[in-house]
Amino acid sequence: MTPQILMLAALAIPAFAALLIVLAGAWPNLRETTTLVAALALAGAVAALIAGFDAGSAAPLVLAQLLPGFSLTLRAEPIGLIFAGVASGLWILNSLYSIGYMRAEHARNQTRYYACFALALSATMAIALAGNLATLFVAYEALTLVTYPLVVHWQTEGAIAGARRYLAYLLATSLVPFLAALVWTWGVAGTLDFVPGGILDGKLDDGLLALLLGLYAYGVGKAALMPLHGWLPAAMVAPTPVSALLHAVAVVKAGVFTLLKIAVYIFGIETIGRGVGDWLVWVAAGSVIAASLIALSKDDLKARLAYSTVAQLALVTLAVAIGHPLAIAAGVLQLVMHAWGKITLFFGAGAIQIATHKKKLSEIGGIGRRMPLLIIAILLGTLSVAGLPPFGGLWAKALLGDGAAARGLDWVSAMLLVSSLLTLSYLLPIVLKACFGQPTEGSHHHAPVPPGMLAATLVTAAGTLALFFAAPAIIDFLAPVLAPVSGRAASLEAALHHQAAWAELGLVGLIFAAAALFRHSPLPRWGERLGGLLAWPGLLLAGAGTLAEQVLAAVARPVAGLIGSIARTLTIGGAGDGVLWTLALLAVILIVSFG
Repeated sequence: MTPQILMLAALAIPAFAALLIVLAGAWPNLRETTTLVAALALAGAVAALIAGFDAGSAAPLVLAQLLPGFSLTLRAEPIGLIFAGVASGLWILNSLYSIGYMRAEHARNQTRYYACFALALSATMAIALAGNLATLFVAYEALTLVTYPLVVHWQTEGAIAGARRYLAYLLATSLVPFLAALVWTWGVAGTLDFVPGGILDGKLDDGLLALLLGLYAYGVGKAALMPLHGWLPAAMVAPTPVSALLHAVAVVKAGVFTLLKIAVYIFGIETIGRGVGDWLVWVAAGSVIAASLIALSKDDLKARLAYSTVAQLALVTLAVAIGHPLAIAAGVLQLVMHAWGKITLFFGAGAIQIATHKKKLSEIGGIGRRMPLLIIAILLGTLSVAGLPPFGGLWAKALLGDGAAARGLDWVSAMLLVSSLLTLSYLLPIVLKACFGQPTEGSHHHAPVPPGMLAATLVTAAGTLALFFAAPAIIDFLAPVLAPVSGRAASLEAALHHQAAWAELGLVGLIFAAAALFRHSPLPRWGERLGGLLAWPGLLLAGAGTLAEQVLAAVARPVAGLIGSIARTLTIGGAGDGVLWTLALLAVILIVSFG
């Protein structure tokens, strides 16, 4: 099958599935089977497109010629294929999760829900495979419109207000600054085609290029760059699988993906790197810290995760602003790694809601003892989003720091360290409260998590670990547009994998130690002792790594040894506070060692 047919199939499969879902609306089992089959078919088409990709022979597919130099065109390229792979793969798991969630909620209008979900994936594929900025803009607008019914699904007053805000923000930003930037680009360059190296070099002076970049940065409202981020927390009135779609599969990812495409193929990485994006570096870094601090103040789990997304995806905008191949590679990896980590966290929050009817951090005390697998999955998602080893999120942070250092922005590494600490500060309490918090009124009454929801959550959690080892292959796939990153990836790979082996040891120990403290834990005393025994050498050796990190490691080792001794003493004693402090101090040590 030719790449052109596969690209067309990637758009047509979910669109046709939406029609079939509507026709099968009277038969829920058939409707949901159609959803799953379509998701599998789309993932297969995208996988075939990736497997057969050849940068030297990637021919475009023109869908329509609207005006001279203004056509709707599809073209496969590495960044778009990676985004398509993430979205199509996660649609399978989100569909499985949705079936359990929507049935448990006895939700109305499920046919509309599944049909709009499929249409959202069709629009996402069009964004991912867009061959020029005009096509991307049309698909971008389509995604906004087809996701509106999903956000407003519950049709309560709060849902209607949140959905209106969602629509107002995204349409206003795209139809004013984004469209203005697009027209300006067309006017000065005479084309909107995506061209490696960009189409604007020499067309405008650097001051005007910086202004144009600003129009794009705030015109692409889906990127949720502060202060135009308000639509994202407002949209959390949607069902949890929709929140997962917004954050991990399509909408926000479509925003930062659009910025990456504009940086690489419209401006050119070197053009931004000569100082055009310097102002945006500070704005993006400020967004990372500000959103993280706001997340700390949120008691509602989905609101906390929403501000986490604002912070984490500002790192992709930061990568764009730095304007270096390593930073762009980091931005692509952050798109991938955050998708898997954040969907795990949203799945976990939704499962807690279904099982316990609790939506706030203050309400979930002690629930982890009755759902340990779910809480472990949330822990894995937390560690990945924070960028700790051995999870995929570490790669994005490492390469972003390298790219910033190459541009002389050494302070960015310190900001990344602070960001990781803040991330742990607002996400780890979910795990700690669930495991060691005091039960609240009514918390003893809970229903089991539907098997499909739990299975999807565990798979995405496992994916955060698997992606650590898949990252080098992703970077190599980017080589046609980011050639310098492959060599650096090879040198990073050995160092990160070496350190990850010891980090895994510490992580396994801490999981044993934490699990041994669940009130109804199946682990006998040997489990408690094994937890304490494994925790301290893992902590002690986690700081060992490349020569460049030996100074940090020299400081980390004795501190880690002390913490390991405390951890061993307290966990064997069976005190809940022991594991709490062990987890908290582990986070600090690993960030010092790897940050």
